[in-house]
Amino acid sequence: MDDEQRTTTMTVLHEEVASPPTTGIAESYAGRSLFITGATGFMGKIMVEKLLRDCGDVRCIYLLIRAKKGIDPAQRKEEYVKNIVFDHVREKYSERLAKIRLIRGDILSEGLGLSDEDRRELIDNVEMVFHCAANVRFDQHIRQAVDINLNGTIRVLSLAEQMRKLVSFVHVSTAYCQCNEAVLEEKHYPAPQNPEGISKMVGLLDDDLLDTITPRLLNNLPNTYAYTKALTEDMVYQYRGKLPIAIARPSIVTAAMKDPLPGWGEGTNGPTGLLIGAGRGVIRSMHCNAEYLADFMPVDVTMNAIIAIGTERMANARKEDVMYYNLTSSSDNPISWGEVLEKGRKILNENPFCFALWYPDGSIKSNYLYHLLCVIFFHYLPAYLIDFLLLLLRRKPFLVKVQKRISAGLTILQYYTTKEWIFRCDNTKSLYQRLSHDDRKRFYFDVSEINYQTYLHDFILGARQYILKEAPETLPRARKLLRKLYIMDKIVQIGLYLLGLWLAWTYLEVVTGSIQFVFDTAIEGLRGNAASTSAGTIRQGL
Repeated sequence: MDDEQRTTTMTVLHEEVASPPTTGIAESYAGRSLFITGATGFMGKIMVEKLLRDCGDVRCIYLLIRAKKGIDPAQRKEEYVKNIVFDHVREKYSERLAKIRLIRGDILSEGLGLSDEDRRELIDNVEMVFHCAANVRFDQHIRQAVDINLNGTIRVLSLAEQMRKLVSFVHVSTAYCQCNEAVLEEKHYPAPQNPEGISKMVGLLDDDLLDTITPRLLNNLPNTYAYTKALTEDMVYQYRGKLPIAIARPSIVTAAMKDPLPGWGEGTNGPTGLLIGAGRGVIRSMHCNAEYLADFMPVDVTMNAIIAIGTERMANARKEDVMYYNLTSSSDNPISWGEVLEKGRKILNENPFCFALWYPDGSIKSNYLYHLLCVIFFHYLPAYLIDFLLLLLRRKPFLVKVQKRISAGLTILQYYTTKEWIFRCDNTKSLYQRLSHDDRKRFYFDVSEINYQTYLHDFILGARQYILKEAPETLPRARKLLRKLYIMDKIVQIGLYLLGLWLAWTYLEVVTGSIQFVFDTAIEGLRGNAASTSAGTIRQGL
């Protein structure tokens, strides 16, 4: 039986086994011990908070966290739960924080760097594993991407294989691990190469040789993140029959829609970085097809789905099945990139940032050459001019460096804004439909309920407050600044138009004279050629 037939058979088996749950999600987690990797990341924090908030009877949550010199686990735990996302839990369910148990370890270390005591505790107690740890930098060198995404997963799988009570292993992948496919289904896709072979090869070759062969390895995949995620999925698939596996594939994960705080987010990757760059006036052009559908998932919606997937995997006793779930929005709640950017522009103008280098007034370009020209004139030329003025003022230049980082980020993001995919989400929708009414309210992940106008409003306010640390009270001052920048922008535009007209008027005589000179020269040349031809004809006649 080939992979395609096996996948089809598994899908049928999954559909036959799946049935309405006899218990709710919270009840399914009661008394369970969980092991989570990547818990300190953006998605991991939301997952831990949600489990503590709405699955309060969970027995223990083990979090794999790297050790810090001079900081003991108790102190690290205290720092971890002080994060703003845990405010609600601290206020109402502070006793549940004791369920968190930090495990010193590192996804990059052999055996995850676990002590013998911690390893034994995990093997004896853990019933559910959520592997969320990953390197999400798209521009990462292939060695680092393989070591974290592929080798790190191999280490987690090796540990999970020894867990005596394991009933669910959920691997968090990405909806974009098979970008060469036009239609992405909830099924197994073979890796481009053998995952174990790539793991060994990367460990043996030096960086120069890896740089040479990386384009061939990627085989049109956009970056090392997508490539290593494809390898990792296939590696996880090889453990079917040994572990009860489910694979969740979220698309672009963005700020929270509702819980724990509307608009909460971390970091400046992806759309958040684009938003901040545009809001500060340093991004004026973006290569994008405005008609293509955008696909992004609020982090709380994503983690609610993953928590539900954990219970679904638990309910299915067949280890030979691998359950796949695409967590995407474009198929059931479509919105185009053009609509996103237009709505975002209006909201941003009403809720601007406190600091901006120029009035935020960029636009998207479907033509790549036109976009490049705009980047030169509106990104780099102003950056070099401002840096030159800073040098004259004996200040440290910075804007050219910033623009180079922005251009690198835009190049990565623009791959996803100039292509379109169709995602099949039948398993995800079927899972949601089988939830009880109460679970649908508490663990909401129906993407059709996303109100983009409200969500983008909260997204922008969240970026101001949680990432840029601009309190809501600063909005009046920010709006005054925006009005000043608008006036300055219009003055500069009018000045440039007037300069263009003055140059055209001043040099009009020179230009017209030059054109007349070229025209007269051409006429004289033609006359000279005609005269020579006539003289030659006369001589031949004589």
